[in-house]
Amino acid sequence: MKVRTVLGDLSAGELGVTDSHDHLFFRSALLPGQELDDPEAALQEAKDFAAAGGRTIVQWTPYGLGRGAEWLPEIAKSAGVHVVAATGFHRADHYAAEVVAEVRPRLAELFVRELTDGIGDTGVKAGMIKVAGGFHVLDAHAREVLIAAAEAHHATGAPIGIHHELGSGADAVLELLVDDRGVPPTSVILGHLNRFPDHELHLEVAARGAFLAFDGPSRANNATDPHLFECLGALVDAGYAGQLLLGGDTTTAKARGATGEGPGMPYLLTGLRPRLIRRFGEEFAADMFVANPARAFAAPWAG
Repeated sequence: MKVRTVLGDLSAGELGVTDSHDHLFFRSALLPGQELDDPEAALQEAKDFAAAGGRTIVQWTPYGLGRGAEWLPEIAKSAGVHVVAATGFHRADHYAAEVVAEVRPRLAELFVRELTDGIGDTGVKAGMIKVAGGFHVLDAHAREVLIAAAEAHHATGAPIGIHHELGSGADAVLELLVDDRGVPPTSVILGHLNRFPDHELHLEVAARGAFLAFDGPSRANNATDPHLFECLGALVDAGYAGQLLLGGDTTTAKARGATGEGPGMPYLLTGLRPRLIRRFGEEFAADMFVANPARAFAAPWAG
């Protein structure tokens, strides 16, 4: 089992301390003026993460949202980190209508090509598929994109990470990907569950075997942050510590540490990790930042 990074495939055990969901580059019409499109600022953020003890950054930025694939290898080398890039497609309202109309009929083909041949003409291969569900239910766009992700997974083995709108709809996503399309639950990463702090739902989806990503703290969703420890505690008490992931999900320039108002990527390790250790212990923190990501992002790559 290997993890596909922008500098090549690695043994999963080489990832080290991992930010399981973040963005070095991201651009959306929904966030005007807050684009993450500065390679120098991205490099500084990666260096600061590395200085705090970080080793791997998983960037969930999908197709068409300014992934910065051409810059990612040099940032990885200069900062001394591993970077995992994503293929995939977001909610339709992140794109111009003509982009959605042009790409949607060939999504599975696009995903497979970016996972196996590279993104555009950069030669940089994606190491995961990032897609989006809907608000509680799956609309037609979400269903098409998720079906394409399942096809690409079966062709390559790539893990699938899902943006859940306001943290909802994880049950609908598992029904489509796992029950209808045969994707192993261990290849599914359910993102943004911190935005819907419903312990009962979290326990239900954890029982299905998927990974659960609590990808805050987030400037845009800070109201959910106080619930993080109770959500994690409920899952730990139920025996699901091995399925939990943490990420920073820095999606705006304002949220960067060195060039914005923070907290930035390092906060996961400088602010959140000490609190996790005090609450749950060193072993739990090692699972969240090292052991669990090594399993979540590893795949039996084909191609």
